[in-house]
Amino acid sequence: MEYLDVVDTYGNPTGRIVSRDEAHRHAFLHRTAHVWIIRRRAGRMQVLLQKRSHHKDSYPDQWDISSAGHIPAGESWGESAIRELREELGISIPENRLTDIGCRRIDRDDIFHGEPFCDRQISKIFLLPLDLEEDSFVLQKEELSEVRWYDLDSAIDDTRKGRLGTCLDAGELETVREAVR
Repeated sequence: MEYLDVVDTYGNPTGRIVSRDEAHRHAFLHRTAHVWIIRRRAGRMQVLLQKRSHHKDSYPDQWDISSAGHIPAGESWGESAIRELREELGISIPENRLTDIGCRRIDRDDIFHGEPFCDRQISKIFLLPLDLEEDSFVLQKEELSEVRWYDLDSAIDDTRKGRLGTCLDAGELETVREAVR
């Protein structure tokens, strides 16, 4: 079972630790790390998207952030980001390769398997410039089924129009675009 720190509105742990299920059942504010892998090709900025596995409890088969995950209790933002990159995509890098571009608050309510799902998170957003081909990544099949490079401007537009599913947020993609200009 995965345990998370309950955090304040700034993402600081409060000292309370709850299970991931409890955090989502009772809307406890917790932390996540989002890593956007980017590259420039033919003068256009691209972002790597991952497709969530068909077997995921939440948002199966949806396009999502390059690499993201909940931060286990006691772990830092950067440690978690590095661990998720290694587990999900087979990438091992030092933490200083990540560029911190800020935090955002996510409040999302849904129903999964007939149960309320209340997501309250503070997400640290990182950029990672990395020019690898899609087949260079070693995918964690339990978590994701494929990765694809996507034109950043098109990703923003397609997210706004609902063509990429419900996991991606156009506002966060715009934050990425602002950071790479």
